[in-house]
Amino acid sequence: MSLLGKWRIFEMPDYVEDYPDMVEPAYILLAENGAGEFAFGCVTGQIFGGGGGDAVVFSWEGNDEMDEARGEGWAELQPNGSLKGAICFHGGDEANFIARRWTSSTAC
Repeated sequence: MSLLGKWRIFEMPDYVEDYPDMVEPAYILLAENGAGEFAFGCVTGQIFGGGGGDAVVFSWEGNDEMDEARGEGWAELQPNGSLKGAICFHGGDEANFIARRWTSSTAC
């Protein structure tokens, strides 16, 4: 199973329950070329990184409540098919997450 694609972040144990989806549904997107993006709470970021197989390590740049932010992160596929990782802020906090592959439904 590939870790590439869009993942819905459903658990962030370091934050209060409703924070991750404050602005939009929390997610992380990992693209084939090492690029990607994420959003949770008031944080958004562009991913720059590499890796292959079942794990990726990346750097990121973005915003945290309208202030510039950057850092590093990682994500790893778990045996149950979930994605576990962390988005770390330069000189600051670490946002641990667990995500499931994003599935979209279309209305008729």
